Amino acid sequence: MELRVQQGNIADAEVDLIVVNLFAGVTAPGGATGAVDRALNGEISQLIATGDFTGEAETTALLYARGRLTAPRVLVVGLGSSGQFGRAQIRRAAAVGAQAAAKLKDVNTIATIVHGAGIAGHDADAAAQQVALGTLLASYRPKLYRREDASKGLTSCTVVEFSEGKLADVERGVARGVAIGRAVYTARDLVNEPPNVLTPLEMAARAQAMASDVGLESTVLDEAAMEDAGMGILLAVSVGSANPAQFIILEHAPAGHDGEAPLVFVGKGITFDTGGISLKRVGGMWQMKGDMGGAAAVIGALEAVARLNLPRRVIGVAPCVENMPDGKAFRPGDIVTGMTGKTAEIISTDAEGRLILADALAYTAKFNPVAAVDLATLTGAVGTALGHHVRAGLFSNDNALQQALMAAGDRSGERLWPLPMDEEYEKPIRSDMAEVKNSAGREGGLSSSAKFIQHFTEGYPWAHLDIANMVLADSRINAETPKGATGYGVRLLVELAERYTAGPPS
Repeated sequence: MELRVQQGNIADAEVDLIVVNLFAGVTAPGGATGAVDRALNGEISQLIATGDFTGEAETTALLYARGRLTAPRVLVVGLGSSGQFGRAQIRRAAAVGAQAAAKLKDVNTIATIVHGAGIAGHDADAAAQQVALGTLLASYRPKLYRREDASKGLTSCTVVEFSEGKLADVERGVARGVAIGRAVYTARDLVNEPPNVLTPLEMAARAQAMASDVGLESTVLDEAAMEDAGMGILLAVSVGSANPAQFIILEHAPAGHDGEAPLVFVGKGITFDTGGISLKRVGGMWQMKGDMGGAAAVIGALEAVARLNLPRRVIGVAPCVENMPDGKAFRPGDIVTGMTGKTAEIISTDAEGRLILADALAYTAKFNPVAAVDLATLTGAVGTALGHHVRAGLFSNDNALQQALMAAGDRSGERLWPLPMDEEYEKPIRSDMAEVKNSAGREGGLSSSAKFIQHFTEGYPWAHLDIANMVLADSRINAETPKGATGYGVRLLVELAERYTAGPPS
């Protein structure tokens, strides 16, 4: 979908459908909605008077212009209470409008006003960013591997701003929303791909192609380079697969920032997880194509960081591995050694994500980061604890970083919840034969998995996000979030990159 900005009266927009809005409790529509109402001889006012449309959040009403406007259709989107209308509500209103429009026959082009930039009082650029982002999130279409033609959905959306004085702000906001929305598309596309297509090699190739397109520096370590670096824990996971591991490094270093301590994002990239020798049950194993959702989020976030040209150094690290069982595969009982020299006893080969993060986070210390955040589809337990598609789990060794992540989650709509890492969770992962073991069993496993990862973070503020409950949806969650890959984490990381300082959050 193409998004553009136009100055003028939305009633004059030459599109298939225009989108206006209404707050709950409003009896006489004003602004752009009022102008459209007058052109329609009061039909919106009549809907309000009869009680057929109340402006309740996430509701819509469709009207037909019958020659009274340039566009043949008008969609009125309910905004809910004006007292509770924030960034999330702007984004959701835009998504609801785009989704409803896409369901209509012969509607390919739409125009919308900037929800929230009128009487709601939001800055035009911030509101426009959320309008663009919500429209894109709702309009995502995955690549399909079938012969029938897929629905193409909407082809364009014009964001119309009446005030010439606000036009530059709206243009800036829409451009930012598009940059972030396209990056979410990148993450969704990666997670949605079948695992026979998206091998570690293919994932690395796509990351490098994206990096070339947006101006990121990229490096990919092959297995020989990883062995030279001492990544014995990571390579143990890969040894059972015919598809070699790849270690992706993406760097955004704008002029004047190339020597500063970077913010580093690390994403778990298990392109398919059978569980290895500790084989998973058959039911639901296909979903393990999404076990690289953390790496996908990091790749998408670095794309957005580059497109926005954020004034800070940011590095993305994505260790990509396939966990398969064969005669060479690592076994329960094996002891492996990683970059830090620490040894890990393998209790379960299905606790493999924390193993590849161990060496990835050890490698991260080379960058002397101001902070590092890892994202991983690590445990089923996080869904039991927090539910699905509400909040991801957050663990951290640094209170300021934890607060900054919580604030970024609230601003981006990709929310988090802090979970404990008390010293008592250390005892279950102590090994009789090695320094640490990779599984403590089910009881307390959510926190003990974070404690395992912490063993390999030395000398920098660190946070671990368990996003296993967030990356794949069995059905559409809401207007913004489709069935399949959600792209969770991209918006969160971009918000953090924009605002994080090594101290109390701004």
